[in-house]
Amino acid sequence: MTDSEKPLYLALISVHGLIRGHNLELGRDADTGGQTLYVLELAQALAEREDVDRVDLITRQVVDSTVDADYAELMEQISTKLRIIRITAGPDEYLPKEQLWDHLPTFVDQLYDYFRHQERWPDIFHSHYADAGWVGARLAQLTGIPLIHTGHSLGRVKRRRLLAAGLSREDIENHYNMTRRIEAEELTLATAERVITSTQQEIEEQYEIYDYYQPKQMRVVPPGTNLELFTTPTGKELDLPQFTLLTRHLRNPRRPIIFALSRPDKRKNITKLIEAYGESKTLQDLANLVIIAGNREDIDDLDDGARDVFYELLATVDRYDLYGKVAIPKQHRRDDVPYFYRIVAAVKGVFVNPALTEPFGLTLIEAAASGLPIVATRDGGPRDIIGNCNNGFLVDPLDPQEIADKLLQILQDNQCWQSLSQHGLKGVREHYSWQAHADR
Repeated sequence: MTDSEKPLYLALISVHGLIRGHNLELGRDADTGGQTLYVLELAQALAEREDVDRVDLITRQVVDSTVDADYAELMEQISTKLRIIRITAGPDEYLPKEQLWDHLPTFVDQLYDYFRHQERWPDIFHSHYADAGWVGARLAQLTGIPLIHTGHSLGRVKRRRLLAAGLSREDIENHYNMTRRIEAEELTLATAERVITSTQQEIEEQYEIYDYYQPKQMRVVPPGTNLELFTTPTGKELDLPQFTLLTRHLRNPRRPIIFALSRPDKRKNITKLIEAYGESKTLQDLANLVIIAGNREDIDDLDDGARDVFYELLATVDRYDLYGKVAIPKQHRRDDVPYFYRIVAAVKGVFVNPALTEPFGLTLIEAAASGLPIVATRDGGPRDIIGNCNNGFLVDPLDPQEIADKLLQILQDNQCWQSLSQHGLKGVREHYSWQAHADR
């Protein structure tokens, strides 16, 4: 930065989910997952740069007795250069992203009015996901301020995967409002100066099916992880309270653990992992299966999608009579997650991501940084991660036999486990770093 250049004012827009500067409720629902963590950490990293004067992370205000009062605060100061700004749009209550489309024009008007009363307009808008892309595109058209966009996942790709999983076009449209999402993505692609993707595959095989596909405007910036937070085991993991949390329902808790961590979302395909485990007596004799699928008090109090997922998970456990071999803990904190990975690594386990589609797969990086081999869907980001790290296997997420075979290949061969673990640690250091993400 030269003396004549002013430090940048950046506005990151992420409309849906529950976003705050502390104690993120990851896994609470389908909208409060990896994107909320990614956007917050990106904002924090940008705010630490000398060439950045100010970062506003902009989301929707939620005034709702069913969620924490933090989400009703119009402004939350995170640091001297970073704050969360919450914009009023639509009803007060918390809404899933599929129900927000009618309220986005109000969001644009309110956000434009907010900026109009600031002493300075942003230098760049950076939108996240299709709804924020629509907002960012409208603001860019109104102001001439350049828009950068990160999709996180894509509607056309998601629709293909859901059709392959057996859902009808009518059900997909009714549940996901897919036509409006895809129209928003097309508008965003037509407007954005740059589109940030996690992988080259995302550019070549996912965005390529859009009408406004402009590969020259796209840049690959893989997300990273905090290598000071996600580390290898120290040798004391089995004495931690998190070990008890993970294993208290298991008959033989010190066996290797097959570990999955995701939101309770049908697209995460967790049931197929339980089927793979349930169909393999050898796998059951070798290892336990532990699934972290958000937090819950009473399954009946969850939203429809999460409730259906849990009923399906429990029914599958019951069908294969996996009691004492499978654990699905009810509660955890985000701070517990690094310990979970270390515990699984300490007992020579494996991390699995069986999602139908995975735009990147930040949990795979976290697991690899903790010394865990991985088995992951061959769709999307895992292809790049395993290609760079050489620390696991890609599988067809709809094929439980292939999932089981790859898990057995790792768990039955200690030399294979050690090799994949070491490759992963080396690959993460070389290719994925949370601290370096903002520099890219």
